Amino acid sequence: MTNSKLRIFLNLDTLDRLRPDSIWPGLTGIEQYQRLAADGFEGVQQTNAEPWPPESPLAFCGLGRISAPEDADSLAAQHADIGHESLTVHVGWGIEDDVETDRLVEATLEASQRYNIPIYIETHRGTITQDMWRTVKLTERFPEIRFTGDFSHYYTGQEMVYGGIEMKLDFLEPVFNRVKFIHGRIGNPCCMQVTVGDGKTRPLQASGDIDFLEDYKTIWSRVFAGFIRNAASVESLIFCPEILSGQYYYAREFPGPDGMLQEESDRYREALVYRDIALSLFNEMVV
Repeated sequence: MTNSKLRIFLNLDTLDRLRPDSIWPGLTGIEQYQRLAADGFEGVQQTNAEPWPPESPLAFCGLGRISAPEDADSLAAQHADIGHESLTVHVGWGIEDDVETDRLVEATLEASQRYNIPIYIETHRGTITQDMWRTVKLTERFPEIRFTGDFSHYYTGQEMVYGGIEMKLDFLEPVFNRVKFIHGRIGNPCCMQVTVGDGKTRPLQASGDIDFLEDYKTIWSRVFAGFIRNAASVESLIFCPEILSGQYYYAREFPGPDGMLQEESDRYREALVYRDIALSLFNEMVV
């Protein structure tokens, strides 16, 4: 058994444009980071490349895009210089052939090694990892590739439950084994991000009999198992809720009593639910 550890981070965009009745107290600056630490977060993911305040009690990592091979070097250098401990990237646009895709991956891996910063390619629609088959094939050509797993892009984007999810989970095992960072987001078969209630009971659904919450618990458990099985003697996996606002068309919005659109849930409260789900699943495996 390794000394594997799950670290809980938060993508800071989760705090953007929260509902007025959110339990998040609207803190900024160092007070924001202190509150996040008190709520069990060990770090945050920035979606910009600004220097991190040294007095913060939190670790921090970055996010960026590599659209062409030449982008990789400058992006890695920028985030390494800031001090980000790792970097999640969207790579390409999903319309590249295998030769173009391989050049993008090669440039990403070379930049990661050159600047000594782990770079995790995100499983994301509209990129080179937008479908399961292509991503698994990448693991065959580049066994050293490592991922940020945002599996909502497969669960919803490729409707994993259509035709049966189990065979697809088995197919994704090479990807699960290479995930070092998870973007926590839960969707149903046709909506990318939905409320999960208390995270313990089946979420309310308009119709249908698919328990998407249990499906995500299974997916995350497969990642945790792969990580524990393949981890070095002392290594950590990051679980980072990324529950985004309607600005990015993720949060579902419905008319309130006043006719104004309102998000269906408090995304910060949901982040705390995600935190508890992930820790419970992981701790069951390492006991």
